[in-house]
Amino acid sequence: MSAVDEQSGSTGTGAFAPRPQSRKVPAKTIVNTVIVVVGMLFLFFLLPTLTSNYWLQICTQVVVYSVVALGLALLVGRVGMVSLGQIALLALGGWVALRIGFATGLPFPLLMLAAGVMTGLFGVIIGLPALRLGGLYLALITLMAAAAISIVLQQTNFPNGGTGFLGYSITGSGTAALRRPDIAQQTEGFFRYTLIVGALMFLLAWIHVRGKPGRAWAAIRQSQPAALAGGVNITLYKLWAFALAAFMTGVMGCILAASGGGLTILQFPTQESISLLAAVFIGGVYGFSGAVVAGVFTKLVPALLDNWNLPPDLLLILFGVGVLQVLLTAPQGLAVQFPKDMAKLGRLIARPFTRGSKAKAEEAAR
Repeated sequence: MSAVDEQSGSTGTGAFAPRPQSRKVPAKTIVNTVIVVVGMLFLFFLLPTLTSNYWLQICTQVVVYSVVALGLALLVGRVGMVSLGQIALLALGGWVALRIGFATGLPFPLLMLAAGVMTGLFGVIIGLPALRLGGLYLALITLMAAAAISIVLQQTNFPNGGTGFLGYSITGSGTAALRRPDIAQQTEGFFRYTLIVGALMFLLAWIHVRGKPGRAWAAIRQSQPAALAGGVNITLYKLWAFALAAFMTGVMGCILAASGGGLTILQFPTQESISLLAAVFIGGVYGFSGAVVAGVFTKLVPALLDNWNLPPDLLLILFGVGVLQVLLTAPQGLAVQFPKDMAKLGRLIARPFTRGSKAKAEEAAR
């Protein structure tokens, strides 16, 4: 035993033994966590007291479409599959929730779960062509499926409490909204309820991305032959991605069915799936914050344009300019590029002041 070992009182390498290093949480993760927590607290407690019921309804729709955009971003950014059927799946989730709600009177959480499961199963059916198709061909298949769903809904209408399998009565009120949960009857309470459900959907997606499915999706996106050689079940994880995106969309369809005013087919035009895809690209398909930006572009910006008496066609121009800007200068989307640009602008503005203070410090040192 060496002298160092004797002094250390151990039979190993003594003072030179490697010490276990504690894993430090990255500063970026801490900052992002703080931003999310502060944002949720502001939205949950302060926003309902600062705005009117109309804008709270718009914000509720922003939350709904943020989750729908998140499902699409998972398909596009994580797996590399382009889907143009998310808006149709949102309508389908609302239809299922209305039909089961009027037929059974189940509690609202169970209605959300049922709508999510049924829509998820239908999403798996739509995802079957993804096993052999990709790119533009898959986008066309999902767009045709969305058009088919829209045509069926035009013929059957949304349930309004009527009898029979479809639950629609011509002599009824035309449209009927789903009964809200008892704790969220008012607009403020329902917005908070939607916010909590939306946060749970984001958490569900985050768990998948950070877990084994996320690693499998990343491998599939990079190279399907390499993923197959690495033992990844491509069939399982592709259908899993479609099922997850459809499940989250179906849950938010149930929320939308209870948001007020009932559902009509006019709320779900097929072309809105293309607008949603453009909004997802503008926000960013690789991060969760991009889905929030997409929800804002999809619902809040049109409401602002209407409030400012601006033509609604201006939104299409904004989408076109935004997509071009993202493709040319910000491939990760505005959610990533905008903070970087603001940081660069801040450093540019502060540069003269930092140079002056540095020069004064050097003169004082002399």
